Order: sequence, then structure tokens, then C-alpha cells
Amino acid sequence: MASLTIAILLNAILLANKADAVKNGLAITPQMGWDNWNAFGCMVSEDLLLSTAQKIIDYGLKDLGYEYVILDDCWSTGRSPNGTLLPDLTKFPNGMANVADQIHSMGLLFGMYSDAGSMTCGGYPGSLGYEQQDANTFAGWGVDYLKYDNCYNEGQSGTNLITYNRYKTMATALNNTGRPILYSMCNWGEDSPWDWAETVANSWRMSGDVYDSFDRPDARCPCSGDEGYGNCALPGYHCSVLNIINKVSSIANKAIPGAWNDMDMLEVGNGGLTDDEYITHFSMWAAAKSPLIMGTDVRSMTPSTLSIYSNPAVLAVSQDPLGTAVNRMWRYYVDDTDAYGEGEISLWVGPLYGGNYLVVLLNAGNSTMQMNATLTDIFFDESSTGSSGPAPQLMQSWDVYDLWANRMDNATANAIINGNATMSSNSTMGSNTTTRYNATSTSYANGLKANDTLLLGSFTTTVAPMGTLTATVPRHGVGMFRLKPQASASTRKRDEL
Repeated sequence: MASLTIAILLNAILLANKADAVKNGLAITPQMGWDNWNAFGCMVSEDLLLSTAQKIIDYGLKDLGYEYVILDDCWSTGRSPNGTLLPDLTKFPNGMANVADQIHSMGLLFGMYSDAGSMTCGGYPGSLGYEQQDANTFAGWGVDYLKYDNCYNEGQSGTNLITYNRYKTMATALNNTGRPILYSMCNWGEDSPWDWAETVANSWRMSGDVYDSFDRPDARCPCSGDEGYGNCALPGYHCSVLNIINKVSSIANKAIPGAWNDMDMLEVGNGGLTDDEYITHFSMWAAAKSPLIMGTDVRSMTPSTLSIYSNPAVLAVSQDPLGTAVNRMWRYYVDDTDAYGEGEISLWVGPLYGGNYLVVLLNAGNSTMQMNATLTDIFFDESSTGSSGPAPQLMQSWDVYDLWANRMDNATANAIINGNATMSSNSTMGSNTTTRYNATSTSYANGLKANDTLLLGSFTTTVAPMGTLTATVPRHGVGMFRLKPQASASTRKRDEL
């Protein structure tokens, strides 16, 4: 009875505040940027932030939308006698406001980290009980983004309502400052944030921490998603890429513009996955509308890593104005398992702007595989809405565009890294290379409205009515496609008049 009463009370609070949501106007599409934690942990400094910010600009990543430079844990030395947070002046000799000013002068935004507990995960002062004071400090320093963790929470967890109240306190404090600060909750999926956090934060972590493995099971990440993700009592950490992908499948619809499922920072470039696995990692984060926060050392980025982070056709999926995540339509285990005994295939589908659809065929088997998806599979949801006849999507032809076919080649990426390429406009950099999209000049929304070919991928085939999409998908890889409805003869003739 007590749990029912709490649930009813929480629902009442959420309904009352539904119209308010976060009310900061931020993250209308999933946020993009860089965070130091995956690559550097506590080894942070002013030089690291500023040198990384410069490379983000030099490599054209800023103009692709990576705008937040986020300082994670271990930046503080404690509090002053009046309780104000103090930066470590050995690591940040010019203070945080100066760091923010320099990042802002580059046209980028500055993010910081704190914790909804008495201490951060690294053992530094947390913000529990100091929410308004710390929010005022962050705003005064010019902070644009707050990652808010969950360590040392003094037992203030265990029900949705308790955790809601703890994180809502900082949301209110940030809004009270009058400064727009993107609020990124990091409570690891504890107490089902997807059921209540859209009224509190711009994003919420929906799982334990990712690590640089494609599918290795780890006892420290005890839940797989198969148990029904709402029943995962211990989010854990050391969760593989595939583990997190499967967990998000049951809550994908909880993501909405301004409030996203955060699958954790990207591991692309950190060395633990193959190239195909990193493509899968990046593709599925984009398809599920997770924030895209680079977690590698940008300053030593390889050409292959840069080409993954720079794919405009995949970034256009992430930043699609509909803001609708993919759903998993089917999943089958296969006998072709890897060294960890893992093997499965799955189909993911979601709507895109302009009547387009995203289709992802994920091969988590141990060898290259030909995969098929019928239009009946792809448009299952449209066919099960109670209409008396077949869904119209089944009865038309679809042009298929491969979103990885125009991936930047290593020579072009290397020229960018070495400073021998220009990235000032949406133009092709030489023959047979990918192009560099400039979202600063033309937003993804406007580029999609204009049918900019940089965002559409490469045309590969047409699927006839009631037909089947077939693709050869590498081991631990994806086939990622944009489906565009093919204009009928009458429509084409009308357009020509």
C-alpha cells in the first residue's frame, strides 16, 4: 500500500509539472560535445580543455555540431569557509571563469561536473545540500552544461519519488540562476529516470557506465535488458556497447525533444573495439537519439576515428527534427557466437523528417551475414494501428540510401588532422571523398528540408511494394539506411508542371 501511495503521489507531481518540463529551451536535438572522463579520468587541466577545444575547431567538429567542452570530476580542492566550491588552482591556475571565457571566445560552450551526493565519485565535494549555492557558482563562472552524478547519495534513492526530488532540487536551482544550463542527469538508470526525468533534465543516463568493449559480459554490469529493464535493481558499471543497446530497446520511446535517454559517452577512438564495432557504437547512439559526447583524446585522433565522428549522414539522423528514436522490431539469437558466447541479429526502425524512415540491421553474430528486412517488418507499427487495409507504406516503392557509403576516406581525414584541408563550407573535398558538412552555416533541419545530398547518404537500390531490403552486414557491424518514399508517376508529373 505504501508503494502504491508513493506511485500515485509521484504521478500527481509529474502531471502537475508536465507543462513545465525542463523549461530551459536546450537540447531540442540531442546534445553533442566532448567529455574528458573516458580518456583521462581525473587527469584534468586547463591546458587539456583548451587544447582539445582548439582541435575540435581545427578538425571541423565544431561545425558538425560538437559544441560542448565538458570538464568531468576531480577539478576541485574543497569549499571555502562560506561553502563556495573552490577549483584546483594547480590544474586551473587562471580559475574556472577564465576557462569558460576562453572556450566561449572559440564559439564553444563550457560544461562542468558535480554530484547529487555528499561527494563526487572521485571523492571531491558534492552538491547535495548545496544545490542553489553551487548552481549560482556555476552560473557565475559561465557554465553552460552540468553533468550531475549519483555517488555518495546518502541513501536518498530506492524509489522514483526520492530520486526525483533529489535531482529536481538542482534543476530548480539551475533555473533560478537565470542562465540557460543544460542539465545532464547521471544517475545510471537507477529508479527508472525515463519515467520521470523528462520534467527535470535534458537527458538522463539510462544504464551503468559504458566501457570499451563490444559485447563482453561483465559481472559488474549484472543486468542484460532481457529481464525487463524496469526490473534491473543494480545498474552497475563496465557495461558493453551491446548491453546498453539492448537495454535502451524497451525505453526508446521515452526520449523526446529536450529530454533524452543518455547511453553514456562515446568510446569511439579508445582502442578496444574494431572499426566495424565503433561504427555500430556510433550509429546506434545516433539512431536511439542519445547525446553524442566524444570520450576520446581528440588531440591524438586517428583518421579512422575522425571519419566516424564526422559522418554527416549519421549526424543528420541524430539531429533529425522529429526527435524520434528507433525501436527494435525483432531480435534473434544466432548459433554463430563469438569468444564470449554472444551472437544475435536485430532490426531497428524509426521515422525521420519528410516521411523518411531509418532502418538499421545490426549483426552481432561472429561473421559477415546477409540480412533481410521485409517492408512488413519495417512498417509493422504502421500496419498494426487498426486500419482496415494494408498500411500505405507497404504499397509503395522506397529508395534506399546507405548512410556509411560516403564515409570520409583516411587520406582526407589525415589531411584534416595535418591541417592540409579546408572545411569552411558544405562542399566536396576532392573526388571520391566524403564532404564536410557545416551545421553552423546550415542547420541539419534546414539541410534536410533542402534535401542536401551530404545528409542523405548514397543511393543503393529501390525496394518495391511488399518487397525486402537485403544487405551484407559485417561481423559486429550495421547496415544503416535512409528510406525515402519514391514519388509516384502522377506526383512526378505534377511536380514537373
